[in-house]
Amino acid sequence: MKLNTFEAVHLQRRSLFVVGGTLLCKPLWAQFRVEVSGVGLTQMPIAIAAFRSEVQSPQKIGAIVTADLERSGVFRAVDTAGVVADENTRPDLVQWRQKGADSLVTGSVTPLADGRFDVRLRLWDVVRGQDLGGQSYAVTAADLRLSAHRISDFVYEKLTGEKGIFSTRIAYVTKSSQRYTLWIADADGESAQSALSSPEPIISPAWSPSGSQLAYVSFESRKPVIYAHDIASGKRRLLANFRGSNSAPAWSPDGRQIVATLSRDGGSQLYAIDANGGEPRRLTQSSSIDTEPAFSPDGKYIYFVSDRGGAPQIYRMSSAGGNPERMTFTGSYNISPVVSPDGRWLAYVSRVGGAFKLQIMELASASVTQLTDTGADESPSFSPNSRLIVYATQQQGREALMTTTLDGKIKARLAGAGGDIREPDWGPFSR
Repeated sequence: MKLNTFEAVHLQRRSLFVVGGTLLCKPLWAQFRVEVSGVGLTQMPIAIAAFRSEVQSPQKIGAIVTADLERSGVFRAVDTAGVVADENTRPDLVQWRQKGADSLVTGSVTPLADGRFDVRLRLWDVVRGQDLGGQSYAVTAADLRLSAHRISDFVYEKLTGEKGIFSTRIAYVTKSSQRYTLWIADADGESAQSALSSPEPIISPAWSPSGSQLAYVSFESRKPVIYAHDIASGKRRLLANFRGSNSAPAWSPDGRQIVATLSRDGGSQLYAIDANGGEPRRLTQSSSIDTEPAFSPDGKYIYFVSDRGGAPQIYRMSSAGGNPERMTFTGSYNISPVVSPDGRWLAYVSRVGGAFKLQIMELASASVTQLTDTGADESPSFSPNSRLIVYATQQQGREALMTTTLDGKIKARLAGAGGDIREPDWGPFSR
């Protein structure tokens, strides 16, 4: 196998990270805290009052909604200290306008006789004095956070016209002691559940378009092998265990196939494999290393990394194969491409002066913007509404997950108890 250049570095960075701390023995509800930093230019001021009776709830719904909306970069929370308001009482909107709010969320959390909770909200347009509607959910205690995320989705869509992503999920990998764990968590990193644990590295988790499966690479056979993991049942099946290395799986938008990097014929090249398994079909024909495939959302193109020009750069070719065109010309080392679901943006990681930094390219203009000032960024992944990017990085010597807006102005740190988490991939909208 030709692993003497950037692919060896890539596999090493993705599979052999050292993680300290005691993250896996901490209770899952304490695993993360969200820290939002930065100020956007056109944030909407919104007031989110404490929900009536939420002191009886194990989750503070108003605080979760506030954190969700602030993390989006679209909203700025107006101080509501000491204010409790429910969905049935018309608020004094003039007073809230004087406080600087353009909109207001009120609601309640009521314990039910069967042990569930009745969660309700009302959204107000403070400027126009309009009731914008409400929602209600009867949920178990375990689903209170999910109900808060759905409230955030409702508010976001009502005020922006776009779908919210707060009830979607992310996948990521940790290592503690000598065990690697693949986690599935809420979009804010909370409520994490273990999907797989192994003494060998797990890398490159990739959500299927339906959100029902995760493909990933496991080293439990002492070499990279690709599996597909069913989220609901926990069962997995083998996708690629050919001679040599099997790595970097990417689902096609219709979910019918994956494209992966295989070295079965010597060099590392891209192959298409039916999602149900079968004989791979070779897509690239080069003597170089071709790896890290990523589909365009319409399925017409595959973006990938190749050193065919002497150093790793990002290329694009037809999803059926053929002659690729080079996409990145800024910098001498560009890897980890991912295309936004709306097809407008290409995010990737560039080595700048020895540091790895997150970049974003507007595909229509090919203009490139550096989004971060950290130096160990990796594994970017877009939110399903194309408005945020989750990525792994290092801050103060600790690994962490971050989200950033596309202009880089608003960042949120999802910091684990040990601070050491990698390989994020943002799942699709639920179907």
